[in-house]
Amino acid sequence: MKGKRVLVTGGAGFIGSSLAHELATDNDVVVIDDLYSGGTENIDTLINKEKVSFIQGSILDLELLEKTLNGVDYVFHQAAIPSVPRSVINPLSTNEVNITGTLNVLIASRDNKVRKVIYASSSSVYGDTPELPKREDMTPNPQSPYAVTKLVGEYYCRVFNQQFVLPTICLRYFNVYGPRQNPNTEYAAVIPSFISRVLRNECPIIYGDGNQTRDFTYIQDVVHANILAAESKSTGVFNVGSGCSVTINELAKAVISSLSSNVSLMHESPRAGDVVHSLADITLARSFGYEPQFNLEEGLCETIGGFINAS
Repeated sequence: MKGKRVLVTGGAGFIGSSLAHELATDNDVVVIDDLYSGGTENIDTLINKEKVSFIQGSILDLELLEKTLNGVDYVFHQAAIPSVPRSVINPLSTNEVNITGTLNVLIASRDNKVRKVIYASSSSVYGDTPELPKREDMTPNPQSPYAVTKLVGEYYCRVFNQQFVLPTICLRYFNVYGPRQNPNTEYAAVIPSFISRVLRNECPIIYGDGNQTRDFTYIQDVVHANILAAESKSTGVFNVGSGCSVTINELAKAVISSLSSNVSLMHESPRAGDVVHSLADITLARSFGYEPQFNLEEGLCETIGGFINAS
């Protein structure tokens, strides 16, 4: 993608900032973020070099979105309250940001004749349906308020595509990880949490027996998928994963081994809303050119290196 004006909502967060860094090479990039969970340190170098325009604001502010989207070609909608456990504790705030905020983004995109909206959805919409791998034609079975909000966002994208001729594409992310992912919250994703604890010579905490499986997707593969999805004529819902799964116990041992540590595993009670098994069928995403470039070993190496360099 070159020579376009693009908006990244949530562009100071982990995934959004990674997109902003990639897009800023050849495009005019605007980032909007309320800094609820993101941080300007993720895009400071881009702001200082005037490669992105940063707006501190909320996707709940429809008037701000209408102004910001004037002249924008593509919207990469990453802004959300992302945590399953947080959504169980406070479903109302998750609902407001993830559903009303997404509706605002779609309304402003329609009004400003945006070429396409690329929406960050989640594999959590599948829930605990037993069949693996997860395919886009499976009936969703969300197990948490967060998963419900992501599914509603998909439905809104479909409606705006059908009723208002606003091209939309929804990418169901499977456990994204990589450098710049924040390990310092109680809702931290598992890989940054494991890495940060092992670096402090602490045991990684596993919720449940650790035999649950996940499909971990390296951040650069997710960035690549977003750009391919934007440039394609495809609309609808697509899985974005690695197409491979690993148990949480195996993941923890891989992190410990990579850091040449001898800490042991620590198990605690399962968390409400967490699914047991997850694995992506990425056949549909391959139709617009997506192909993972990083396996788990390579992605962990890059991620651990990023954490060590940032410390």
